[in-house]
Amino acid sequence: MPPDQLATAAPTDQDASRTRRRVTIATAIGNFVEWFDSGAYAVMSATIAMLFFPRFDPAAALLATWAIFGAGFVARPLGALFFGRYGDRIGRNRALALSVLCMSASTLLIGLLPTYSAIGLAAPLLLLVMRMVQGFSTGGEYTGASSFIMEYAPDGRRARYASVVPMTVGVAAVAGSAVGVVLTGLLSEDALQSWGWRIPFLIAGPLGAIGLYLRSRLADTPVFRSLENAENKTRTPLRDALKVSRKQIFALFAYSITNAVGYYFMSSYMISYMSASLGYSKTEALLTNLISMLAYTAACPLMAMASDRFGRRPMLLAACAGFAVLTMPSFLLMEISLAGAVVGSSVLAVLVATIGTSNVPAMVEMFPAHLRASGSAMGYTAAYVLFGGTAPLVATWLVGTSGNSSAPAFYLMGVAVVSLLAVIFLVAETKSLSLSRTTIR
Repeated sequence: MPPDQLATAAPTDQDASRTRRRVTIATAIGNFVEWFDSGAYAVMSATIAMLFFPRFDPAAALLATWAIFGAGFVARPLGALFFGRYGDRIGRNRALALSVLCMSASTLLIGLLPTYSAIGLAAPLLLLVMRMVQGFSTGGEYTGASSFIMEYAPDGRRARYASVVPMTVGVAAVAGSAVGVVLTGLLSEDALQSWGWRIPFLIAGPLGAIGLYLRSRLADTPVFRSLENAENKTRTPLRDALKVSRKQIFALFAYSITNAVGYYFMSSYMISYMSASLGYSKTEALLTNLISMLAYTAACPLMAMASDRFGRRPMLLAACAGFAVLTMPSFLLMEISLAGAVVGSSVLAVLVATIGTSNVPAMVEMFPAHLRASGSAMGYTAAYVLFGGTAPLVATWLVGTSGNSSAPAFYLMGVAVVSLLAVIFLVAETKSLSLSRTTIR
């Protein structure tokens, strides 16, 4: 190649690399904001209960607080349908910019809400509305961010780029919990109730503004732009996805249920399980949860590299089989000692990272470009709403009704077997498929 042509090609490669870095940063910050609030809300739940439900007894107030938290899951399917359709019709980046705007604004407003003592019953009602907006936003963020970053990623490294999405979920959960723990440790109870509880929610405002700024300055993905240029967009992506991609939507749902249950066991249920069922102190439970979340975060890029090398299907099979075989030993380890609890929860965390980092690229690759956002949002969000959001409740009920502290392990193992069968019979390898195609295969 002549020297002048080399000089022309070099900046193009540099520009592509620079664009991918900007896409990665914008995706990470936006996704971080989406999930940061959940960790903060969990740690601040006792304080929120006292401020927004002061006329309830403590147990009922906490239950009402968690009910409002759970209301966000109800709004997720609506958000998935809205943002999925929006992303396929209007653009991936516009959908993500709107998503992070909704999330950061609603989270910021939670931090500014007057409490029950100021406006009475309107306070918990407004809190409920803000949580519904957050859930609506989250419904479109995860799958939208996955499509966005992968449609910029180079072939052969899609899973590594996409691992930013599950990895920032772990980082956000740790950060949200850490901020809450620091505040509850440093502030007096009066200061915490007066203004301290608001800080984690107010932090989301400037972070969201940064995410919105970065996302709004990015061009839409090359895949979506090619759809526009070829006039291959559809006006009814939801209906078309249900018509031609039913198998893919069901397959995604069937193997995502293990991802969903495993994640919410790891991130939410284990704290109460260790303290209420196994007799560990709250500090020991929180420390174990922190270590397992760090193990999950660290494992994500490593498992993504393996996915790019070996393929999505082998990694999904390995993860589902791992859950089916290793869940019970992990639960039994938790009953032996604190060290056993750390090891057992970390094993589950690595399995969640294994399935999550192949779940993301597989769900993007299995759908054609013009139906991708809609199809992936329907299958993935349904799994998380029906199985992820209910996982702590089901696990608690199983322990209470059976009297067996290991009962939740059987639930996760059963779900993993269902996912394993789905991968065996319904999932083909997708890592070599073109993301620009407009056909199923």
